[in-house]
Amino acid sequence: MASKKFHLGWFMNFTPDEWREPFGQGGTPWDGQFYIEMAQTLERACFDYIMIEDKLMVSETYGGSRELGLRSGVMAPKHDPAPLAVAMGMATKHLGVVATMSTLAYPPFLMARLSSTIDSLIKGRFGWNVVTSAEDLAAQNFGLDKLPPRELRYEMAEEYMEVMGKLFDSWEPDAVVRDHERGIYADHTKVRPINHQGKYFKVRGPLNTVRSPQGRPVYLQAGASPRGRDFAAKHADSIVSVASGVESMKVFRDDIRARAAAVGRDPDSIKVMFCVTPVLGETNDNAHEKLHRRLNTPQFIDDMLASISAITDIDFSKFDLEQPLPEKLVTNGEQGSLDKFQQWGSGKTLRQLVVDGAGGMVSSVELIGTPKSVAERMAEVMEQVGGDGFLITTPVLRVGRHYLVEVADGLVPELQRLGCVRTAYTHQLLRENLREF
Repeated sequence: MASKKFHLGWFMNFTPDEWREPFGQGGTPWDGQFYIEMAQTLERACFDYIMIEDKLMVSETYGGSRELGLRSGVMAPKHDPAPLAVAMGMATKHLGVVATMSTLAYPPFLMARLSSTIDSLIKGRFGWNVVTSAEDLAAQNFGLDKLPPRELRYEMAEEYMEVMGKLFDSWEPDAVVRDHERGIYADHTKVRPINHQGKYFKVRGPLNTVRSPQGRPVYLQAGASPRGRDFAAKHADSIVSVASGVESMKVFRDDIRARAAAVGRDPDSIKVMFCVTPVLGETNDNAHEKLHRRLNTPQFIDDMLASISAITDIDFSKFDLEQPLPEKLVTNGEQGSLDKFQQWGSGKTLRQLVVDGAGGMVSSVELIGTPKSVAERMAEVMEQVGGDGFLITTPVLRVGRHYLVEVADGLVPELQRLGCVRTAYTHQLLRENLREF
């Protein structure tokens, strides 16, 4: 019996589903039905939440062209996560649904209004993955020539979060009275302008939506750089991180908890979730063979390089696959993702880094084998790390029913038998389910 339960989430995006594999879905999920059924499957397995990643451009970084990314369906086409979050949430009763929405694209008032509306529609189970966007091509879709420097983006994001908090609190919890006798729907003395005038934002308020069930959505964040960790420790309810070995996972979680305590937060209120891709088979040998095949398919290197190029804004087609990357690459894109990918000083070739980048979500914590053996390993890892849970994902976020069933009907029951994960939902609100243990 595990001494402490941990949480489960799933990290995906609204892009083509798994369309090239023998058990693929065909690559046309645009009516949302496949992903709605995915959410229902995860709810059956008692996952805490499903998170929809997003980007706001068609990448042209890899090979200096749109061709490679579009040809393989990596990073684009990509549909808007907010309507899908509503559809998923209204087709489920307990699962949390998290949408990635960028501060680049939404003025604070519109972001707060949209988030409040979704949280009400799905009865207090909405989460917002807070991003500032990290691509100049995205900036060019919103009237800018290029993104502001990273430090300035974080400075702007800090004020953005301040405005969001004020807007969510512009309606007091008991502002809606619905007094039939006196004909009063809302008490105007409990709905107030915020009159924010800051360095980057000027917002009068109040929101014109009622206070939602959670008051504000659950906040997710994925900051990996020191500045990103400070931001996440201050604001996030749950943090997305890439698993890169048990010791580094523990160091990251301990660091986040220390930063949270330093700004007066209870570290236990933040759930650090590590991205992993368990490879499951009927036998351990079968699982290892599956992983070997996956990492050596003709499209794998291109898919992974197109993905990391889009994320970091660096064209990795320029580098020799059989040589180490030059020291030291820097970017105004996602520097934390770049650092984790490059593994500074490792001496590994680019090809090896690509295999590690995808296989690392498997092999760094050895999640390869039968559902029973992988569940036991996940329990061991969480004990060593200290908590808080895992985000199941796939290397370029494509998913099919075959893998969903392996996880939901193979892995999760073994985790439940070990007492590691929930067997039922206790609370209505996503935030309360996250804080249950």
